[in-house]
Amino acid sequence: MLSDSMAGKVVEARLAHVFNSFDNVLVTTSFGTTSALLLHIISRVRPGHPIHFINTGYHFDKTLDYKEKLTRRLGLNLVEVYPEEWRHDFTERDETWNKDPDFCCQINKVEPLERIKKEHDIWVSGLLGYQSNQRSQYRIIEEQSGVYKCYPLIDWSKSLVEDYFAQYGLPRHPLEPLGYESIGCTHCTKPGCGRGGRWPGQSKNECGLH
Repeated sequence: MLSDSMAGKVVEARLAHVFNSFDNVLVTTSFGTTSALLLHIISRVRPGHPIHFINTGYHFDKTLDYKEKLTRRLGLNLVEVYPEEWRHDFTERDETWNKDPDFCCQINKVEPLERIKKEHDIWVSGLLGYQSNQRSQYRIIEEQSGVYKCYPLIDWSKSLVEDYFAQYGLPRHPLEPLGYESIGCTHCTKPGCGRGGRWPGQSKNECGLH
């Protein structure tokens, strides 16, 4: 299988293989605590390739500041994707994140991504297997519901991530020193270890994108 053949390759080789094998490659980022890692590697492997960011309208100001900092630092070709305005406005008036967080994520994250996924052959994301039990089950490349997905960093350990940040002097997310290890929208993110700060007090721990 393609995923098995990539298992022994370094991340740069995995990504180069994807870019050379697929015509329309979608790369997304959340500008979270580990996002700089994939962005830095792609800026070297395929500089200028579009990087899509789903702007839910509910991001922390510090996340948006971090977005600007990394965009300048890495010379990113950033493409911001937004939910439909009237549907987003509904979630704001309704405070849907309190009543039905899955529906809020569907409107502000999943639907915007679905629109752009249709234009691409494969989707590249910087998920890391150690971040959750669910993510640890993902393969480097897999097909889900007719869509190819690539997780080039899925088998990286936390120590490898930390070493990479240190080696290249990559800036950290400004909320990390405040105890945030996983960062999403303001209403549904608190300080916490791993993904423990996401949707605290609820069984939900993924937004539904993956």
